[in-house]
Amino acid sequence: MNSFIEELRWRGMLQDMTPELSEHLEKGMASAYLGFDPTADSLHIGHLVGVMTLVHFQRAGHKPFALVGGATGMIGDPSFKSAERNLLDKATLDHNVACIQEQLAKFLDFSGESKNKAELVNNYDWMSQFSFLEFIRDVGKHITVNYMMAKDSVKRRLEDGSGLSFTEFSYQLIQGYDFYHLWKNENCTIQLGGSDQWGNIVTGTELIRRMGGGSAYALTVPLITKADGSKFGKTEGGSVWLDPEKTSPYAFYQFWLNVSDADASKYIRIFTTLDKQTIEQLEQEHQEAPHLRLLQKEIAKQVTILVHSEADYQMAVKASEILFGKSSTEDLATLDERTFLQVFEGVPQVKVPQSAYQQLESVLDLFGEITQGIIFNSKGEARKMIQGGGLSINKEKVTDFNAPVSQNLLQEKYLLVQKGKKNYFIVEVI
Repeated sequence: MNSFIEELRWRGMLQDMTPELSEHLEKGMASAYLGFDPTADSLHIGHLVGVMTLVHFQRAGHKPFALVGGATGMIGDPSFKSAERNLLDKATLDHNVACIQEQLAKFLDFSGESKNKAELVNNYDWMSQFSFLEFIRDVGKHITVNYMMAKDSVKRRLEDGSGLSFTEFSYQLIQGYDFYHLWKNENCTIQLGGSDQWGNIVTGTELIRRMGGGSAYALTVPLITKADGSKFGKTEGGSVWLDPEKTSPYAFYQFWLNVSDADASKYIRIFTTLDKQTIEQLEQEHQEAPHLRLLQKEIAKQVTILVHSEADYQMAVKASEILFGKSSTEDLATLDERTFLQVFEGVPQVKVPQSAYQQLESVLDLFGEITQGIIFNSKGEARKMIQGGGLSINKEKVTDFNAPVSQNLLQEKYLLVQKGKKNYFIVEVI
C-alpha cells in the first residue's frame, strides 16, 4: 500500500507531504481527495498532473475521491493569482461540473464492487446547506485571521498592492471545510494537490484537528514547467484541452510529439503509466538515436490513447505522415473529414459551385476565374508551375495541364492543392 509515495518520488511527482503520511498509508487502504476547479467545461493538460496523481493512488490500492468544486468555483481560488476571477453563475457551473465528471471517468475506475473504486463528489452538495451565519459561527471561529493571513497566497496579493476581496479571502476556509466534511463523512484522511495548494490543504488539516479532534495528511505535487521557462500546456492557440472539440486529437497528439528533449524524460514519467524499466529503456534508445524522437512518439501515443482513444491516435499518426511525409491520394482518402480539416486548419480555402466545377474542361481551368487570386494569379502562372513539376492535387503530381479535373473528391467535396513544397489550398465543391 505504501508504494504510492515511492511511485510519485521516482516519477518526480512528489513536492511536499506531512509527517507520518507514509506510516498512515502502511496501515491499509486509505482515502484521499483532489479538487478540480470547474471554471471551464473541460479540463486541460495542466490538470493532468492531478488526475495522474489520483490514478497512481488508486493503482496502489487506495480509494480516490475526485472533488469538483461547484461551490468553490463560485468564488475562485486566489492562490498565486494576480487578480480576482470572474464569478460564474450556477447554471454554467453545473454544466462545467457535468463535463469534467465525464472526462475523469476515462482515467479512474468508478465502477465495480471494489472497496477502492473512485468516487465523484461536488462540494456544492454540502456547502449549499449552510447559511452565512451558520458557517461563520460553526466553522469560522476555529481559524484565526492571523493564521489565514500567514498563507503565502494571501501575503503575496497583499504585498503587491492588488488587494484581496473578502470572497477570495474566505476560499481557504471553505476548502478547509471540504476536507473536514470528507474526513467526517467519508473517512477521507488525505488531500492531494499542486504545490500552490499547500496553504489551503493544511488549513483543512487544522480544521479537522480543531473541529473533530482528528488527524489528517497532505501531499502536494510540483507545478509543471517547461525547460525553457515558458508556461506548460500553452500553445500559440491557447490551452491544450482534453475536450476534442476544443483541441482536436490531431493537435493534441502534435503537442506531445513536439515537446523538447529536455522535457521529454520528465513528461513521460508524469503523464503516462509506463513502468520505470520501460521508461529507462526508452531513454537509453532515445539517447542513442535522438533524431528518431522515440520518447516524444511514445508520450504522444500513450497520452493520446489515454485521453481520447486508440482510433484517434491512429488517425493522428496517419495524418502526421500525410502532412510531413510521402503519401498518396489513397492515404489522404483514409482521413475522416474532421481530421482532414484539422490537419489543414488555417489553409486558404476557396468554394466552387458544383455546376461550375462540372463545366471545367481541364486542370488549368480550375486555376482560372473561379480560384484566381487565391491559388494562382493567372492561368499562365499555373501553367509554369505545372511544367516545372511543382503542383499536386490530392497528393498526386500534375504533369499535364490539359488533363481533366479529377472527379475523385475527398469526402466527395474537397480537393487538396499543393503548390511547391509547403503551400496548401483546399478547394471545396459545394
